[in-house]
Amino acid sequence: MKKLVYASVLAMAALSLAIAPALRAQDITIKDPAEFNAYQMATGQSDPQAKASALESFLTSYPQSVVKKAVLSMLIEAYQTTGDADHIVSAGSRMLQIDPNNMEAIYASVVAKKMQAGKSQNPGDVLDDAAMLARKGLSVAKPADIADADWKKQTALLYPLFHSILAYDAMISKKDPKTAVDEFRTELMLTPVDQTTSGPALNDTLQLAEAYAKETPADAVMAVWFYARAFAFAPPSYKPVIEKKLKYWYNKFHGGLDGLDDIKTKAAATVFPVGLEIKPAPTPAEKIHAILVSTPDLSTLALADKELVLAFGSKEDADKLWAIMQGQQTPVPGIVMEATASVIKVAVTQDAKDAKVPDFVVNMKAPLADKEIPAVGSELKLQPGIELDGTYDTYTQVPATATATQSAQIVLKDATLQPEKKKAAPAHKPAAGHKPAAH
Repeated sequence: MKKLVYASVLAMAALSLAIAPALRAQDITIKDPAEFNAYQMATGQSDPQAKASALESFLTSYPQSVVKKAVLSMLIEAYQTTGDADHIVSAGSRMLQIDPNNMEAIYASVVAKKMQAGKSQNPGDVLDDAAMLARKGLSVAKPADIADADWKKQTALLYPLFHSILAYDAMISKKDPKTAVDEFRTELMLTPVDQTTSGPALNDTLQLAEAYAKETPADAVMAVWFYARAFAFAPPSYKPVIEKKLKYWYNKFHGGLDGLDDIKTKAAATVFPVGLEIKPAPTPAEKIHAILVSTPDLSTLALADKELVLAFGSKEDADKLWAIMQGQQTPVPGIVMEATASVIKVAVTQDAKDAKVPDFVVNMKAPLADKEIPAVGSELKLQPGIELDGTYDTYTQVPATATATQSAQIVLKDATLQPEKKKAAPAHKPAAGHKPAAH
């Protein structure tokens, strides 16, 4: 949080100077000579801290002064110059009590609360308050005594900040990345392009990428774009961290890093994507189909890879392989998960072994004697050891909603348990991205 939320005191002071003349354009007559002298003394201070102290003393001595509004405005500006967030909030609150729609006070308070949130271990409440003020600022109508052109200039400076704080409140306090995305995008749309390459707008570009990544489901394509945009202009010390996230989301969606340099180039040239296309990574079924197409003799596939096809391949590819397998005899090497005289359940693939779940159900041709029943946890091997042979009977595909570690349920019949046969193991051709069983 502390690394993500910050404000520029210089920007605050510059904006105050842009707003203050319009707010202070009023005829003021102080009739009491003592009050007038105190006012002159306070406003004439050149040191910001001394000026703030003198203005506070003036307001204490003359709480109902006709120049109270002007003094509060100068007080806010003095505290902005020193970066004193707590006192900015205090002065802003007092201004809003006498002028609820005062944009200078709203803006200064929002920025100060953003600074406070950056230092807080529990920023939620502070951000909520800042967001409430930001919404108020966005709803304030143009005062009658401000020219349209001046109001347009002021709101062009103010509105991006208001949308920024609404985005942080949504993402950090409300845990609502979708709303954060909308607010960050609005902020960047209202920000001149040359101001998005540094400072708060660049930081918020990175936060927009984070918000896209946190959506459910994550919008990987948009996350990639805004990570690339932030990477393009980030200080050198931040680039490795941003690039790591950029590569992660690009690879997660695309299945490789080819084409990423082109995305980086395009993102550096424009804030929002134009004609962005990132080809998604092939699905498990597409990968499996490619394996089958490149394997002339499907019977040469390793047992684990046959199961992979049956589990995650398309129905057409699974049925094509099963037509070759069904009715054929096969050894079943693996770890015994359950065993009775009539049924032995075996974890054959490495995924099944790791999960400690059976993926082969082997129905014996004849019940085993008690001494023949293999112990749970024992390993059936092709060589050396005991071989379990059976005939492929049925299989059940993994549902589309299953996790990638789930396995097909393959059922064998007419199985026998006997000493290992003196024969060569079948050829193995591991499938890409799958952990074959250890034989």
